[in-house]
Formats: sequence, C-alpha cells, structure tokens
Amino acid sequence: MSWLEGTIATGAAVALATTFDDNIYLTSFFSKVSRTFRPRHVVVGEFLGFTTLVSVSLIGFFGGLIVSDMWLGLLGIIPIMIGIHQLMSKDDDNSEDITHEVEQIHTEVGRPRIKQSLWSTIKDPKTHRVSAVTISNGGNNVGIYIPLFASSTLPSLSIILSVCYMTIGFWCFCSYNLTRFPGISALVARYGRKIAPFVIIYLGLSIIIKNESYRLILPV
Repeated sequence: MSWLEGTIATGAAVALATTFDDNIYLTSFFSKVSRTFRPRHVVVGEFLGFTTLVSVSLIGFFGGLIVSDMWLGLLGIIPIMIGIHQLMSKDDDNSEDITHEVEQIHTEVGRPRIKQSLWSTIKDPKTHRVSAVTISNGGNNVGIYIPLFASSTLPSLSIILSVCYMTIGFWCFCSYNLTRFPGISALVARYGRKIAPFVIIYLGLSIIIKNESYRLILPV
C-alpha cells in the first residue's frame, strides 16, 4: 500500500469512527426544517462545529513540530483508552439532550427569511445551536485527533482532514435524505458503535508503532 493510499485509509477510518453517529442528530434537525429553520442552518452548523473540534486538536500537530516523534507517539495511549472505555461501558444515550436542542430550535419564533447570505447563516443563533450539539457530541474526538495530528506531516494531515470533511458532507447528504426513514440512521449508529471502539484502538496502536514509542515502554 502506497503512502497516499495508507493516508486515505487512515483518514477514512478516523472519520467514520468519530462521526458515524452524527447522522442521528442531523436527521433529527433536518426533520424539523421549517420556514425559519432551513437545511443550510444544519449543514453550516455541522461544519462549524466540526471545524471547532479540528481547530482545538491542531495543538497536537503544532506540538509535533517541537517534540520528538517517539514521545508524541505515547499520545496513542489516549485513543486506546477511549476505545477500551467504549467497549466496557454501556451505550451512552444522549438522545434526550439532542431532542431537547432540536425542539428548542423548532419552537423558536422568528421572522421568515426568504433569502439569507452565508455570513448571515453563520451568525444565526440556530446555526450556533447545531454547532453546539456537534461539539458536545464530539467531545471524545479531540482525544483521538490530537495524537493523530501530532504524528502526521502537513501533507498527510491535509489528506486526512479532506477525507474527514468529505465524510461530514456525506453524512449531511444522507441525513437530509433519511428524514423519511429516521430508523435507518439509528440502525447505522447502533452497529457503528460496536465497530468504532476497535477502529479507535487500532488507530492508537498504529500511532505508537509508527513512532516506535513502544521502545520507551518495553525493554529492547
């Protein structure tokens, strides 16, 4: 496998493992679209929330510029612990919190807006509420992104982020079209939660092995 194929595979693995359940709340948001709450609020809010998570995680990449790779590789322990925790714990059901946020947006009263610019959509409080759900739902993502970004070069990071953003766009497209079949998104998330911990653990191990950080732990 070439460097490019391996990087794309890594990006796809981390994107699917950390964003697969976004389609649940995205489907809920899209199902509440009205004259004042439009699909663009959901899409822009999702991308803004994900960008916030990525921005925070970039401290790992910049840290990788000044700290040796072997020590940075120890950060791979974080996703391993997250994956093990997900395997050992019961499914965290935050559907009630998400439903509350969706209903809160749906009940807000505002003037119908026939046409709205991108900047106006970004500043809209309804967009911010979607972003808030994305950020709260992706809290563990930062613990996975930071070690991955820290062990990445600028070209590989660019590819990984491109794959992640395309995956977010894919979830938005699917969720918009699944509003007629909301049960499918729940089914995808249910099976995704069973697979994701193993993918996350694999990512953590690959970070440790790639940077040869095991030499700091095991006798050689």
